[in-house]
Amino acid sequence: MENAIVDQLDLGASLYIIRGHRVLLDFDLSLLYQVETKALKRAVRRNEARFPADFMFELTAEEWENLRCHFGTSRWGGSRYLPFAFTEQGVGMLSSVLTSDKAIQVHIQIMRAFVRFREFVHANRELANRVDALEGKYDAQFEQVFVAFRQLLKEERSPIGFK
Repeated sequence: MENAIVDQLDLGASLYIIRGHRVLLDFDLSLLYQVETKALKRAVRRNEARFPADFMFELTAEEWENLRCHFGTSRWGGSRYLPFAFTEQGVGMLSSVLTSDKAIQVHIQIMRAFVRFREFVHANRELANRVDALEGKYDAQFEQVFVAFRQLLKEERSPIGFK
């Protein structure tokens, strides 16, 4: 049953790298918590002291425009306000602001998704190190193979925004 909550949204596809942080956006979290985005934002604004800049930040207009281009959405419709981006710690703090049973279940699943994401990144880093070691051992005849491996390893989301 727990997984049914998070199955509504593919968390892997909802994790973005913005300003060098892995984040979830407010509208994705509101879907999971089954609250309106404006209610989630209202709860955050009422508890601003709980959300320092390394827990949550509001996207700039340029970051939002870049992200919307990434989504392929139109300029019309949707929110008129810039979304909030929540880091792992911010999602944890969000669960203290949204205290329903659903919020607790969702929080547990989101934390597990962040752990899986870290494990995935670590596994890819190990694979990249192994490819580097092999590349050093073999001559140019395998160069095409190593180029293909590198392309596969780079197929992650590109960061959005500025550091």
